[in-house]
This record gives sequence, C-alpha cells and structure tokens, in this order.
Amino acid sequence: MRRRDLIAASVALPVLAGGAAAHAGDRPAAGASLGIAGVGLPIIAGGRIRNYVFVSLRLHLGGAATPESMRPKEAYLRDALVRAGHRTPFTVADDWTRIDAAALSASLMRAAVPIAGRGAVTRVEVISQAPRRRTGVGGA
Repeated sequence: MRRRDLIAASVALPVLAGGAAAHAGDRPAAGASLGIAGVGLPIIAGGRIRNYVFVSLRLHLGGAATPESMRPKEAYLRDALVRAGHRTPFTVADDWTRIDAAALSASLMRAAVPIAGRGAVTRVEVISQAPRRRTGVGGA
C-alpha cells in the first residue's frame, strides 16, 4: 500500500468512527470521544528540526460536549497543538522517532479550555505515533 493511501486511511477511520456516534442524540454518550488524526509534530534537537512524528489522538469528552459540537473546534485544537509543538517540542531525549505523550496530553488539555470550555475535554489519549524518518536517531 502506498504512503498516500495509508495517510488517507488514517484520516478517514476516526471520521467514520465519529460518524457512528453522531446519531446518539444531543447528550454525550458515556465515553463520547472525538478522533484527531494526522497531526504532524516536529522533533527538535540542538536547535534543528530532526524529524516529524504524525500522531493520532482521541479526545475524551465530558460535560455537555458532543462529537458534533467539538468537530468545528477541531481545527483550532490542531492549530494549538502544532503551535505548542514548535514552541516547546514534545521531544523524548535521545529518541527522534516518538513524542512525549504525557507532555502532549497536558498541553492539549490546557489549550482545550479556552477553545472548547472547561470540562469539554476530560482526557487526551495518544492512539498512534508514526515517525517520518525511522533512521538518524540520536547523536548526529
């Protein structure tokens, strides 16, 4: 399978899965969530971009938030995440093929409050990480 097909499939699956939850009604179902796929985050070491890691996330929703009410805010959440990733990279020391999931989750939780409201996002789960380059890790 070509890389383009894989990326398209990784973007389509969370959208299709979210569509099934869209028919649940106005109240969020227990365990309501929103998938965000294909966010490219930089790996910066020594002041240089060394790699990009593409992450797929699941936002667990709370309060009155539903997947339908959160979909229009997805672009703002992506933007906040990419900006934070460039400002303070989620780099794991000596590993340029993955990001620090705990730091990413904490950053997106903070960013979600002004975008979606307090309590709208209860947890951020990193579903997958796919590095652009799998070589050149570490020292050089």
